[in-house]
Amino acid sequence: MTYPLLPVIMAGGSGTRLWPLSRALYPKQFLVLQGNQSLFQQAHVRLQALAAADIEVGKPCVVGNEEHRFLVLDQLRELKGEPSSLLLEPSGRNTAPAVTLAALQATADGQDPILVVTPADQTVTNEAAYTAAVQQAVRAAADGDIVILGVTPTGPETGFGYIRTAAADAQGLRAVAAFVEKPNLETAKTYVADGCYFWNSGMFVMRASSWLKALGHFRPDILEATQASFAVRANDAQFVRPGKAEFSAVPSESVDYAVMEQIPAKLDAGFKLRMVPLDAGWSDLGAWDAVWQVSEHDAQGNAAQGDALFQNSSNTLVHATSRLVAAVGLDNVVVVETPDAVLVADRSASQDVKKIVATLEKHSRTEGTLHRRVHRPWGWYDSIDSGPRFQVKRIMVKPKASLSLQMHHHRAEHWIVVSGTAEVTNGDKVLMLSENQSTYIPLGTVHRLVNPGTIPLEIIEVQSGSYLGEDDIVRFQDNYGRTPT
Repeated sequence: MTYPLLPVIMAGGSGTRLWPLSRALYPKQFLVLQGNQSLFQQAHVRLQALAAADIEVGKPCVVGNEEHRFLVLDQLRELKGEPSSLLLEPSGRNTAPAVTLAALQATADGQDPILVVTPADQTVTNEAAYTAAVQQAVRAAADGDIVILGVTPTGPETGFGYIRTAAADAQGLRAVAAFVEKPNLETAKTYVADGCYFWNSGMFVMRASSWLKALGHFRPDILEATQASFAVRANDAQFVRPGKAEFSAVPSESVDYAVMEQIPAKLDAGFKLRMVPLDAGWSDLGAWDAVWQVSEHDAQGNAAQGDALFQNSSNTLVHATSRLVAAVGLDNVVVVETPDAVLVADRSASQDVKKIVATLEKHSRTEGTLHRRVHRPWGWYDSIDSGPRFQVKRIMVKPKASLSLQMHHHRAEHWIVVSGTAEVTNGDKVLMLSENQSTYIPLGTVHRLVNPGTIPLEIIEVQSGSYLGEDDIVRFQDNYGRTPT
């Protein structure tokens, strides 16, 4: 027997506790925190590795939002992968509606695959143990049971919810007795000593039909509202957009509250919830302290990413992205450097970083939303310098990509090609520019930048004018579905 498996990667969320590296438009699941793959890419690779003689793994179904859709595609394509579908939530309605969208998409053509649902922002250090545990869960879910992955505790953690289980059966699976909220330290110690309590990983394995049946029993309001939104979806290549107005009416609820906690409390409903223990060096990387814990340390307990030097320091994390960071006389500290913001925090207080993000939002500061380097579907731009009436950007355009045909009311632009070849529409002229050549785009002139070549195009753009905001743009044609403004 072959089990059809559909990976479902939950790629929403903002990861505010990993600011300043994580921003609203470039959240933690797309960050490379160690090695050379982002957390989202690691999740994809782990899921594809579940293939076995009796398990057939399909292309992933990714649930995310509109702003991140091209990040998803780009990061999958770096791994030579493609999604089966990219479900774009019109608004955040928590995990139960998100999983329901995936289940509806999975069954839309009459199939009923086994869904392996995982957040995109977790990591494991023991890939073999992860693969074995999830494969066991897939086989256990084939007959209709819902299976959850429970992480074997490594200590009395107060930041996670717990799963209370019965003793293991002959196959090593455990019936779930109850879900327990985040405990205090003393209670957490008793949970760890008991041996029947596991951390809730947020990973679930089940037939698509099993989820829809359980949700219809416990929360028919969520199922019906999500179905109404899915019924009026728009399909654009791999992008699937549920109805916006209909989705706003979907109750916001988590998978746990909507279904998982209901099953052991109401056994007469006829649903089975079992757990497979996961002992694979799992972390949800919920804060910078967690990043330090999973990083490689020197003899003094220091961990570094990027260009960092330590002197008389211990148990400290330095993450440098654009320059040398030197740490002297520090203990138990986190230092995160980006071109436009630096975080210095006590490791034990790293959960409070989200309060800084809230303050940035309150004061409408862009550092909580955007990096200095802003990613776009066609490439990226980096704001190098700015002042009264001028701004300088470094722009990279991917091979065969183009910016929209556009114009600006308040600024003129000078473009200088640094590398690659540029095809420039400048009013009624089309120019081909190579390295060291330049052009001037007068204020109010319709223009477009295209990379016709096979290598990335890089230019320096100098803007000058009375207003230099990103909203001073009128789009006439766009290849990426952005609304003309």
